[in-house]
Amino acid sequence: MLITDVELACTAAQAGAAVVRTMFGTSLARLEKSGGDFATVADVEAEKAILDTIGAARPGDAVIGEESGRTGPAGAERVWLVDPLCGTLNYTAHSMLVAVNVALRVGSDITVAASADPFTEEVFWTDGVHAYVRRDGLDGPLRPSPDSRLVDVNLDPPFPNSPAFRAAALLAEPGFAERFRPRVVSTTLAVAWVAAGRRAAYVTDGRQHDSVHFAAGIALCRAAGCVVTGLDGRPPHAGAGGLVVAADQETHAALLDLIRNQ
Repeated sequence: MLITDVELACTAAQAGAAVVRTMFGTSLARLEKSGGDFATVADVEAEKAILDTIGAARPGDAVIGEESGRTGPAGAERVWLVDPLCGTLNYTAHSMLVAVNVALRVGSDITVAASADPFTEEVFWTDGVHAYVRRDGLDGPLRPSPDSRLVDVNLDPPFPNSPAFRAAALLAEPGFAERFRPRVVSTTLAVAWVAAGRRAAYVTDGRQHDSVHFAAGIALCRAAGCVVTGLDGRPPHAGAGGLVVAADQETHAALLDLIRNQ
């Protein structure tokens, strides 16, 4: 029986998450990359598990992996975006705040996506229309909510919009402290948490076009009904870039006002 794209995304994310979970706490050498970034053997092995799962089911598709780059047919319309371990620095510090992200881009659209938490064994997924979380084999709808007032702000570089926007300065805005409470998770798992109602919003600088880090989270939040824009209120892949994901319009408007104050 042919597996559907959405089930393949979930299965692939779970395969990567199983590797991440198994290797957690072991001694992992750093594989240095440019700009002070690094990967570990866990990143590489998780990506291999994901790519093997996708390749077995969709041999004609292309893949863009965080560690292996682009593989598969050069002209493929279907391209899988894979981030096997988002939160590598957390992981190497024995912090369980990480995500495994898998998304399928067909043409210019993300059609399915899954973001797995290796340690709760939850999978947040979307078929492009609706968004769900899978726990113990059961699926429930994702329902965004601003009630927590918790806003994750990504403080990791790069900061392409500096000095016009500085994430750290946003936290110092008096209006931010009056309305929200900051959190710094340093993994795109926090984006899925907005869709799930566990965070009121998420803010980051950076470019998100074809991002293996953010494609799954953006798709989840859109399908769940969140407000998703760039730092200037335009689509994430246009204008200033960056990302503001909010549970509702009111929260989104308040954050854009604070960002404009800079």
